[in-house]
Amino acid sequence: MMNNKSILPDKKVFLPTALHVFVYALPFLLMDAIIRIHAEKIKYFQAKMVLPSILFTAGWIFLFVCISLNLKGKLGKIVYSVIFGLFFLMFITHCVYFPYTGFFFSFNLLLMASEGSAYILETLLNAGIVTYLLALLILGLAVFAIIKVPKKEKTSTGNIIVVAVLFTILHLITPLLLGKANDALKWDNWRNPRNVYQNFNDSNKNIKICGLYEYTLRDFYMTFLKPAEKEDPEELAFLADVYSQLTPHTPNKYTGTFEGKNVIFLQLEGIDSWLLNPEDTPTLYSMLGNSLVFKNHYSYYNGGGSTFNSELAVNTGFITPISYTKNAYSFSSNLYRDSLPRLFKQMGYHTNAFHMNTGEYYSRELNYKNWGYDAYYGLMDVTKYNDASYELDRELILNKTFYEKMFLQEGPFMHYVITYTPHTPFSLDSKMGSLLAEHLYEGQDVPELSEEECARLFAAETDYMVELMLQALEENGLLENTVIVAFSDHYLYTLKDKTILDQYKETSNNLINQTPFFIWSHGMTPVEIGKVNSQIDILPTVLNLFGIQYTEEFYIGRDIFDPNYGGYAFFSDYSWYDGNVYVENGTVTSQRKKNTDEEYILQMNALINSLIQQNDLTLKYDYLRRLKK
Repeated sequence: MMNNKSILPDKKVFLPTALHVFVYALPFLLMDAIIRIHAEKIKYFQAKMVLPSILFTAGWIFLFVCISLNLKGKLGKIVYSVIFGLFFLMFITHCVYFPYTGFFFSFNLLLMASEGSAYILETLLNAGIVTYLLALLILGLAVFAIIKVPKKEKTSTGNIIVVAVLFTILHLITPLLLGKANDALKWDNWRNPRNVYQNFNDSNKNIKICGLYEYTLRDFYMTFLKPAEKEDPEELAFLADVYSQLTPHTPNKYTGTFEGKNVIFLQLEGIDSWLLNPEDTPTLYSMLGNSLVFKNHYSYYNGGGSTFNSELAVNTGFITPISYTKNAYSFSSNLYRDSLPRLFKQMGYHTNAFHMNTGEYYSRELNYKNWGYDAYYGLMDVTKYNDASYELDRELILNKTFYEKMFLQEGPFMHYVITYTPHTPFSLDSKMGSLLAEHLYEGQDVPELSEEECARLFAAETDYMVELMLQALEENGLLENTVIVAFSDHYLYTLKDKTILDQYKETSNNLINQTPFFIWSHGMTPVEIGKVNSQIDILPTVLNLFGIQYTEEFYIGRDIFDPNYGGYAFFSDYSWYDGNVYVENGTVTSQRKKNTDEEYILQMNALINSLIQQNDLTLKYDYLRRLKK
C-alpha cells in the first residue's frame, strides 16, 4: 500500500530499492559533476584517468548511500545528513575558490600562517548567484531525499559489512588503474597520473583524477592524518645550527645600483655560450656592451626538468635535491621566505611570469603562485593557436595579452620570461623548423641544414624576440628604466650530435655547464666579472643590485659582488670549480693558474657538502616554515 503523502514506497514495507539509491545519490552526483565541469578548464587529461575517476566517485557515493539506507530509523538519516553537509560545504568552497584563484581548495591552506580560515571565509562570502542557485538546488534535493525516503525499521548489519568489503576492494584496485608510478627521478613525473595521485601536491590535477569525494578525503588524510616521515634528530640539529643566527646581507659598492628600476628576468632556453655571437644572436650580443657580464657562469643541472631546475634556483635560491630523488616542482607547498617575487612585491612591484607552455606543465601555475607571483601566463592558456606558432619566441611579445601584461601596466614591475624556441629536435622537418623556414625563406627553396645550423637558426628566433622586447620597452617609455637579467637555463645538451659541443667548450667534465649570464641596463658602462658563479647566485646578486635587504641563510648562493665571496660552482656529483681548480671525488683533477694547498681543498669539500645538505634538508623538512618570523 502506498503512502499518500509520499511518492516513494511506504516505510512499513521499505527495502533499499534502485529508486531510493538514486534519490539519495543524486545530490552527490550533481556536486561531483559540477566540480568536474569547473575542472574542464584544467588542461590535464590522460585516457587512463577516466575509469579510475569514475570508480573513485561511484565507490564513495555507493558507500555513503548504502550505509545510510541500511541504518535503522533516524540514525541513517542523520548519517546521510552529516556526510552530505560536510561535502556540501566543500562543494561550495571549491566552486568559489577555484574561479577566484584558479586552484581548487586544499586543506594544506589551513596550515599556512594566518591564511587558512581567511581563505574559507573569503570563498564563502564571494559566491556568485549561479553558485548559490546550484547550491540551493542540490540542498533542496538532499532535503527532499531525507524527508521522503522512509526510515529503515532495522539495521541491516550484514548489508553494511558486504558494502564495506566491496568498497575496500574497489578502493584498493582503483589507483592501480592509473598506471605504474615512476620510481626514479623522471622529468615528466608531474604528468604521470599515478605519481600525481601518490604525491598529492597538485590540487588541480588531483581533482581531475579523483573527483570531489576521493580528493577531499585523501587531501584530509594527507594533510592531517598521514604519519609524518620519521625525522632524523641529527638532520634537524644540523638545520637548527645553520639557521640559529640569521644574518642580514652586508651592503657593498654595487648595492642599490638599479634601485627602483623595473626588471625583466629573461631565462633563455638552450642559448649556450657558443650561440651568443654577432652572427646568430646580434641583439643579445650587442646588449653585452651595456651589461654586467659574468664570464664564468655555470647552469646547475640535476635530474629531470632542467629548465624548471633553473626556475626554482633563480626564484627561491634553492636547487633540486642532490642526495635524494625528488623533482624540483614537487615542493609546491614549501615556504620560501625570501623568494624573488615575494621580496619585489614587498617593494610595490607587479610580479608576473610568462612562457609558452600551460600553467599545468611542470605544475608551474601552482609553483609560481606559491613563490609569490601575481600570475603565471602561458601562451597556450590565453590564446588558441591554429598551428605551432606559439612555439616561436616572438609570440611572447606579439601576443596581445602578453604585450598588455608586460608593457602596459601601471607601476613598477618584475617579470619572469622563459623562452622556448631553441628546443629539440633541431631539424627543418620539425614543427618549429618548418615555421622558421617559412619566415626565413618566404617561398624560396629551403636548403639542407645540419643540426648545428638549425640550432643557430632556432637561437636567432630567440634573439628576434629580444629585439621585439627592447622595441616594446622603448615604445612605452620603459627602456631607460628597465633592467634585463639574462641567463640560460642549461647548455645545449639536447643536440643529438654531441661532437658539435666538442668544438666550442670543455666537454670532459661538468665545466660543460658554462652558459651566458649578463645583466643589462640602458646606457651603462660594461663590466666583466670573472668570479665563478652559478644560478644559485643570481637571486642574492640581483637583490643586492636593487638595494633589497634579505637574509643570507635563506639561500645557498651568495651575492657575487660580496668581497668576502671567492666564487665557485658545484654540481650534482659534488664536484666543484672555483676558476682555478676543478675538484672531482674530493681530489683535484685539473688546475689552471696556481698550486692550491690541500687544506683549502678540504675546506671547500666540506663547504660544498654542507651547502648540499642545507639545501636538501631544508626542502625535505620545509624548514623555513618552522622558523619564527
